[in-house]
Amino acid sequence: MRRSFYCIDSHACGNPVRVVVGGAPLLPNVSMAERREIFVREHDWVRRALMFEPRGHDIMSGAIIYPPTRPDCDLAVLFIEVSGCLPMCGAGTIGLSTVVIEEGLVTPRVPGMLSIEAPAGRVDVTYEMANGSVRSVRLFNVPSYLHAADLEVDVRGIGQLVVDVAYGGNYYAVIEPQKNWSGLTGTSAASIADVSRRLRTALAEICDPIHPEDSRIRGVHHAIWCDGLPNATADDRSAVFYGEKAIDRSPGGTGTSARMAQLYGKGLLKLGDTFRNESLIGTVFEGRVEATAKIGPFDGIAPSVAGWAHITGHNTIFVDERDPLAHGFQIL
Repeated sequence: MRRSFYCIDSHACGNPVRVVVGGAPLLPNVSMAERREIFVREHDWVRRALMFEPRGHDIMSGAIIYPPTRPDCDLAVLFIEVSGCLPMCGAGTIGLSTVVIEEGLVTPRVPGMLSIEAPAGRVDVTYEMANGSVRSVRLFNVPSYLHAADLEVDVRGIGQLVVDVAYGGNYYAVIEPQKNWSGLTGTSAASIADVSRRLRTALAEICDPIHPEDSRIRGVHHAIWCDGLPNATADDRSAVFYGEKAIDRSPGGTGTSARMAQLYGKGLLKLGDTFRNESLIGTVFEGRVEATAKIGPFDGIAPSVAGWAHITGHNTIFVDERDPLAHGFQIL
């Protein structure tokens, strides 16, 4: 049996976003959080086939469009990438929004605005057009917060690192320059991925965050390594790690949100502040603290993140069961 998937490929500030517009498995009319559980349990082969080699690569991410189950949303989405099926993805939202508007796949109820039902909750997006193209997208992300501060973690081969854990749609270990980590300058992406895997393993022994409003969201699977800039083009730069060896090419939407929540929780950002975060390739997301928020017992923020995306092509992908590598592979 050969399955066909109709995709529109894009990138958001450098990070690939494969938007699946046809061929995805039908899912029942339940919330996107429940659909995510069903997809992971029964259809994860779709994610692996579309994200892993030979059809994808180690940095691949994507979004599958579904009809919304909420009356206040224009569309619904499942975010897929090499690391799994995510509750939320910032770069994925920017790429998805650009694709559906430029390709005419969705007619927004309110011009210039999209409301997207993600597993993590409703995400509103505003966008600006220029000459028929989407020039920029600003996503108003889910409430974000600092979960734990100044955790001391012993990492094999590195020694002790002091990290914070923050939520921005996914849970992140947030690492700043310190005694045993001097910063991003002169550090390769491969070495960041290697240290991140060891940090994640060590951190799991002392910290297993569970979202206070949705117990299905738990665990620290991402890391954001933060550093200052040698110039004044942005407020900070970072490298976001996910999966087994992926470094986000964009500054990271949920990562930028988690970083802002961490800075707010430590009194270093306040309501209304902007925060420009630069990626390793020099692209920038502009974050803003839109409002304060309460997430269970935690004080947090309602962040927004702005960036841009471009469509790179249309892609019909075949998954043929006669192919011994039909469901993809990774080399770790």
